[in-house]
Amino acid sequence: MTTFGFGRELVDRAEGAWVHMRDGSRVLDLSGGVGVLNHGHNHPRILAARARFAQQRRMEVHKAFFSPYLAALSHNVAALLPGDLSISYFPNSGAEANEGAIKMAYKYHDGRRGTILRADISFHGKTLGAGSLTGSAENHFRFPGLPNAVVYPYGDVAAVRAAVEATRRPDGSCDVYALLVEPFSASSMRCWSESALRELRRLCTDEDIVLIFDEVYTGWGKTGSLFYFMRYDGLLPDILTYSKSLGGGKASISGYTARERLFRKAYDRLSDVILHSTTYYGFGEETATAIEAVNVVVDDDFPGRARQVEAILAPGLERIRENHPDAVDRVAGVGALHGVFLNSGPKLLELAGKLVPGFTHDPNFGTKLITLSVIAHLYREHKIMTYYSPNAENPLMVAPTLMIEPADLEHFLGALDATLALGLRRLLTGFVREKVGAAW
Repeated sequence: MTTFGFGRELVDRAEGAWVHMRDGSRVLDLSGGVGVLNHGHNHPRILAARARFAQQRRMEVHKAFFSPYLAALSHNVAALLPGDLSISYFPNSGAEANEGAIKMAYKYHDGRRGTILRADISFHGKTLGAGSLTGSAENHFRFPGLPNAVVYPYGDVAAVRAAVEATRRPDGSCDVYALLVEPFSASSMRCWSESALRELRRLCTDEDIVLIFDEVYTGWGKTGSLFYFMRYDGLLPDILTYSKSLGGGKASISGYTARERLFRKAYDRLSDVILHSTTYYGFGEETATAIEAVNVVVDDDFPGRARQVEAILAPGLERIRENHPDAVDRVAGVGALHGVFLNSGPKLLELAGKLVPGFTHDPNFGTKLITLSVIAHLYREHKIMTYYSPNAENPLMVAPTLMIEPADLEHFLGALDATLALGLRRLLTGFVREKVGAAW
């Protein structure tokens, strides 16, 4: 973080899309808190909900008592989701939501199946279980993980079918208990087509495989629909996982919601009811905050806001690509979630290797360094904060809060255009000279 200056500056306060520093300057936050800040920094309704909870001395409901907050949040989520997605658990992080979903899928089959399928570029968390199902380069160290996790290429239905067939037992039965899918990959800007998602649904129905959609990042309006999969009528996962902006930028809370028949078969008996629980499950202030966060999503039409952001960002980024073909290979995205893929050709990568030797163990280091040089310049010269995805092709991420103003988006586009006009070679050498300290 100190490479960009972020770690050397102190924040005084934040509001909406802006971060105010102690030195009196302010920074436009185009990171959106990496999915956490759909509501922006310190949304007034979120602050008010938490203040009311404290002022009224509400109880942080213990698991021994009935929680009206937990019941209300579960009811509201069920009312918004399609079909019979209606039974919800609310742990603390996206990784835990994914692990809870996987546990339910395994228990649904009563342990009689042993294989789980995940994509090659997946990102599902960094705990031992979720981390073992994550394909991002961030998880480069081989920790122990879930057994029999089979990898398929993202977006390839034929490969998924082949993976299922490879698990056939002599009696013809299938060994796959769960298929883990990100309908839209927030770290790579790739998506499954509608036809592919529907084919996955049919395959899982035919083979009684639990289909899990991970929308931890893309949920709550970020991509222009409440959840990405909901743009396709009649398409249902068996379990949906979500987190990040569910807490309104203030509460650490996640969720996973299952179809009722799945829950009934897995856990709906006295002997199994506490097979999955957590210490802070359904804590009052966190849950009450999430209730208000979801209310704001609905009242302020977050999917519509995301589409308005897309209406500015998508053509604006495409114009920048056209203006700077030497710098930008392509742009991609949807709603308020976009990536700029910089043109790190062989000569530029060779230069990056010469400027910062010793990183040959990371094949993507050169691309990362080039992207970081653009991020650093945007921050230093224009006081705009962006970030890059360490997964797949390492795009520069443009993922603002849904509360951002159109003028702020235009300001960002102008700053990015001016930055890229300097040329990637100049940005790279300047960044290395100033920040990295390569031998000259």
